[in-house]
Amino acid sequence: MKPYQFGPHPSESAVSACFARAERFFEGKRKRLTPIRRRVLETFSVQRSAMTAYKILDQLKTDGKAPHTQVAYRAREFLVEFGFVHKNEHLNTYVACTQPHAHHKPAFMICRACDKATEAASPVSGDTMQRQAQETGFVVAATKLKAVGICPGCLDDAGSKRNT
Repeated sequence: MKPYQFGPHPSESAVSACFARAERFFEGKRKRLTPIRRRVLETFSVQRSAMTAYKILDQLKTDGKAPHTQVAYRAREFLVEFGFVHKNEHLNTYVACTQPHAHHKPAFMICRACDKATEAASPVSGDTMQRQAQETGFVVAATKLKAVGICPGCLDDAGSKRNT
């Protein structure tokens, strides 16, 4: 699967395909994609921003059937556990995985102007980092790479504002 691009939201068919893959995956694991888990996954499927826990809850409230906070948190953590969502501990945000349940090291690209985020395969392997850490006696608990910058949409907006 290609990483999400900065740009328009995924099509309805792309979101439907994501749900079909998720349902097959969870059936194989003998786990259920409950209605709340599905709603949280949908929130991540259509949002492109790095979302805080509060933003996820706000998105779930839009249909008037907001779940209890703990239920929503458990659903989010379930999706993190099975690799459909990544947590960026440094920013305390969550980002949809572009390669759900595939073994990979994510790297995050986050726009500092609009908070849109996307994931790319990390150019630094965990093994490389682990070897370098061992040489210095450092014990690696986790590796996450992020790049903060400006997405193409915000660059276009800034360019059009300068030209007016």
